[in-house]
Amino acid sequence: MIEKTRDMVKDLYSKKNGWPHDTEVVYGDTDSVMVKFGVKTVEEAIRVGKEAAEKITKIFKHPIKLEFEKVYYPYLLMGKKRYAGLFWTKKEKWDKLDCKGIESVRRDNCKLLRDTIKKILDYVLIKKDPKTAVAYTKF
Repeated sequence: MIEKTRDMVKDLYSKKNGWPHDTEVVYGDTDSVMVKFGVKTVEEAIRVGKEAAEKITKIFKHPIKLEFEKVYYPYLLMGKKRYAGLFWTKKEKWDKLDCKGIESVRRDNCKLLRDTIKKILDYVLIKKDPKTAVAYTKF
């Protein structure tokens, strides 16, 4: 089902079908697919994400239903099950800084490392200040 979803979203939202960009599936695992539609705003990403979920749901048998959950913007993908991004469910304001599988949330790391990674992510994702993030690592 993940593969079918990936293939269909790439086909539906492609230049050959009139979409301004070829959509890219950047991640898919178990029960989720993360898609880069190439839109310019969070509002557009939410709208297109909901639309895609509705369209693709129609190819699966009931009771299977795809649901749009969130937009990550900006988004850092570091590897399988390892990412961070600002989590948006509505266009007005991001909900939280969401981290999965990285040092800031793993309990097997020391508090100093978790706090340092959180601070760096704050500079990069929230404040959009990568220079300060790099400087912060040079203590």
